[in-house]
Amino acid sequence: MMSKILHIDASVRAAINANPNHNSISKNIASRLINSWKQQLPIHEYIYRDVGMNPPPFINQDWIDAVFTPDNKRTEAQRDVLSISDQLIAEVSSSDILVISSPMYNYGMPAQLKAWFDQIIRINKTFDFDLARGDFPLQPLLAAKILIIITSSGEFGFEKDGIRHDMSHLVPHIRTLSKYLGVEKIYEITSEYQEFGDHRHIESLENAFQKAEEVVSKLADSFR
Repeated sequence: MMSKILHIDASVRAAINANPNHNSISKNIASRLINSWKQQLPIHEYIYRDVGMNPPPFINQDWIDAVFTPDNKRTEAQRDVLSISDQLIAEVSSSDILVISSPMYNYGMPAQLKAWFDQIIRINKTFDFDLARGDFPLQPLLAAKILIIITSSGEFGFEKDGIRHDMSHLVPHIRTLSKYLGVEKIYEITSEYQEFGDHRHIESLENAFQKAEEVVSKLADSFR
């Protein structure tokens, strides 16, 4: 099988900074995962986007008007408005492994990552709509993709049955939206306790690095 990877980083921080305390944790875990993949088997196609540092534009009324205008009736200006969306959708469509790394900002995803999702989840491109389906008219058009979600948070206990489970709006949101990227299998890697800065954070980070390598080893077997 071919391994075509789309790697999205969402942190507004760089992976390496003059002050190591400002290094992006999520980006460094994702980097470990990609490097581990390269060591275990070749990547046939690799697309990288740092949406944290180079975010796509927010959608607006002109974008919505263009989306709901039939292809053969769109003006040149409308095609221009959708050009970034078309490119981002093509990147998702051509990939079979999606790696999304993101910090938790205010208990949810960064606005830059939400902007990326908004550009991609688009009617007649990644989903269609048919009221004949009753109360569930939306149906994804993409399929058979694997998603690796890498997250970092300052607090802890956001997992199921965790003490902050009801405050977790990052991974649940990504999981919900991933359906419209064609995702059928999800792996999660997380680092917590950053704001505490104690041994729990160090252990959580090391566990995340280890989990990244374990996920790659597990996936590599199916791509050989």
